[in-house]
Amino acid sequence: MAEMKSEAVSTSGFKVRPLSRVAQPNEESPDDERQAADGSSKPYAKPPTQRTRLRELTEELRAVEARVRLGGGADKIAKQHKAHKLTARERIDLLLDKDTYRQEIGLLVAYDQYKAEGREQIAEEAGTAPAAGVVTTVGLVNGREVVVVANDATVKAGSWWPETIKKILRAQEIAMRSHVPIIYLVDSAGVNLPYQGGVFPGQYGASRIFYYNSIMRRYLKVPQIAAVMGPCIAGGAYLPALSDIIIMVEGTSFMGLGGANLVKGATGQTIDNETLGGARTHNEISGVAHYRVKDDEECLVKIREFVAELPLNAQAGSLRTAGKDAGAPRDAGAPKDGGAPLEKIYDIIPEDHRQPYNMRELLDCVLDEGHLDEFQADYAKEIITGHARIRGIQVGVIANNRGMFRDPAGGSPKFGGIIYTDSAEKVAYFIETCSRQRTPLLFVQDVSGFMVGSEAEHSGIIRAGARFVEAMATATVPKIVLTVNHASGAGYYAMAGQGFDPDFIFSWPSGRMGVMEGDSAVQAVFGSELERLKKSDQEPNAELELEMNKVRQTYERELDAKYAAARGFVDAVIAPEETRDALELALRISSNYSGPHLGQFVLPPTLA
Repeated sequence: MAEMKSEAVSTSGFKVRPLSRVAQPNEESPDDERQAADGSSKPYAKPPTQRTRLRELTEELRAVEARVRLGGGADKIAKQHKAHKLTARERIDLLLDKDTYRQEIGLLVAYDQYKAEGREQIAEEAGTAPAAGVVTTVGLVNGREVVVVANDATVKAGSWWPETIKKILRAQEIAMRSHVPIIYLVDSAGVNLPYQGGVFPGQYGASRIFYYNSIMRRYLKVPQIAAVMGPCIAGGAYLPALSDIIIMVEGTSFMGLGGANLVKGATGQTIDNETLGGARTHNEISGVAHYRVKDDEECLVKIREFVAELPLNAQAGSLRTAGKDAGAPRDAGAPKDGGAPLEKIYDIIPEDHRQPYNMRELLDCVLDEGHLDEFQADYAKEIITGHARIRGIQVGVIANNRGMFRDPAGGSPKFGGIIYTDSAEKVAYFIETCSRQRTPLLFVQDVSGFMVGSEAEHSGIIRAGARFVEAMATATVPKIVLTVNHASGAGYYAMAGQGFDPDFIFSWPSGRMGVMEGDSAVQAVFGSELERLKKSDQEPNAELELEMNKVRQTYERELDAKYAAARGFVDAVIAPEETRDALELALRISSNYSGPHLGQFVLPPTLA
């Protein structure tokens, strides 16, 4: 890819690199991006819809998502309705503000596991635990950002798999880190007993949910609202009990450490569930619950009322302002569009994931008016840093720049997507500056790793890489990650990989997360044998070819974004056209808390 040479000088005197720019000699520029002498550019003309790789991957994603959202299927949904209960997603639809964007977290978790036995399996078929039986979502209630956890009773009666615990904990961590209210819509039969070994014990077993409940309640002062809208049995009853408010629905809800059958077996007492732990019992007799409502709809209206009554978060700081819209970022001004339609992304991402493309064209679609005030634009061009806005919210952008770039000092050319010593130093300095200025960070990942070899080692790549990692890990501002292509090797870690607790991590369907690509893995595993065959002028035999192909196929499957999402390595796989909505919501949620965004939660200073 040709090197990007153009620059402009803004009225402030800072050099900026405009995304719509005059094409330089020997620089390829698509027709829709060519500019006239006055600097105006032709509007993007959407080409006829083509079956691009990214579009096919997005269509595959949509098909899988549609199957997962059916939960236990039409029969189970009908059974839920017959019991005068709404499904989990129907409840969420009524709870959240209409016509606003909401982001489901962990939709694909466990979708490719727990397959039905006794018949041939389809590769992309949803298993028997779609979404792990719980819907975790972030969205708006009366204009206020909230986290919602809703058991899906159409999936094994809302019982808990090991992955269910993982999803609930992730939802709680979002609420704790950002200090936003969390709402539990409880409708669960308890632990899925055949898998209790992965649910009950361990540091991150079910008990961790109640630990987080307690931390939020006692120290973090995060509002927790629990609605018991079905069964809530055994240890699961502590989840609402540790919340601030408990609502129960007449006739359909039950809360108790043991159901009627268990009570009879343990004590010999004969009693029905309604008398034992129904809505009237816990409101009139035990006093455990606080409100009793007649049906699901009334329950959801009540929750919306509670959220409206909550005071503004006193700790919300740098990005938020009290006023007519509590969620409005400071100095946002009028909403801005992206510099180009998000649909254009389908034509930017190359058919072969190994090929270069213009990262600035991609950012043009994502950033407000396509504007990026680029930082150190002439230095370490294989990585882009700069300030921009997304729906009026200021962000610091760090993006891998694919292509090949000449070394102005006359050295070897540099490959985009690879982190070199000078690019690591550049990004570390930029991150530290943003952290001091309280500017959230957006990492746009298309990284293949750190540079290796004698030249890289002699330049101090290990020390520079460590500084990059330390700056990213210790930055106290919100960190949002968007994987658009590769997320490989230690470069993935440095670009705010999951282990470093970014506030949110999203991927496009084209994202590929792994240590290395399949061909590289083949070379790592079979390299010595292939070299021996080459020296003796021999070709790999059929058996060796088969083994190498197995490795390639395994890596190809495990590099798929859906595979990462199924294991909770990303919060969500989003379509390109959802990108600005998803990033805006993530930034709004993160901005509820102005304190340090480190780890799952940060205790108040008096307790630290």
